[in-house]
Amino acid sequence: MTVVSVNKDAEALSFTIVAEFDADVKRVWRIWEDPRQLERWWGPPTWPATFETHEFTAGGKAAYYMTGPDGTKAHGWWKFTAINAPDHLEFDDGFADEHGEPVDDLGITHATVKLEPLDNRTRMTITSRFDSEEQMQKMAEMGMEEGMREAIEQIDALLGAN
Repeated sequence: MTVVSVNKDAEALSFTIVAEFDADVKRVWRIWEDPRQLERWWGPPTWPATFETHEFTAGGKAAYYMTGPDGTKAHGWWKFTAINAPDHLEFDDGFADEHGEPVDDLGITHATVKLEPLDNRTRMTITSRFDSEEQMQKMAEMGMEEGMREAIEQIDALLGAN
């Protein structure tokens, strides 16, 4: 099983998911830096992502949309705030309108990704921090935990293919 733990901390306004993979840190890092690989796992299987922009540098931006089973498109954006290859990245994450412009309805989430070596394996920890309890609750109601679990469970197949 890829996902090994999930922790919701209402006091810290954070959601943390930990997964382990049969690949080294440099290989797992590539699933973040290569937008074509990112598209193969970011978003649950029924809502695949398409990255239109992916400037993988501190200060860079990413623009993407996920397409639902009925063709509905949900747009999002990232702003990379820290990138320390090959084991640490941080980005602000938000929703966007159909033109890719940020919308403030659900606020901004700050994500931190850490990759740690475990012999020939890698532990990936993704922590999302929220602006408020209300925002954290809204994201939970939208299925963030289930969506992240489903998305991360796709990574093993991607790592095995390359």
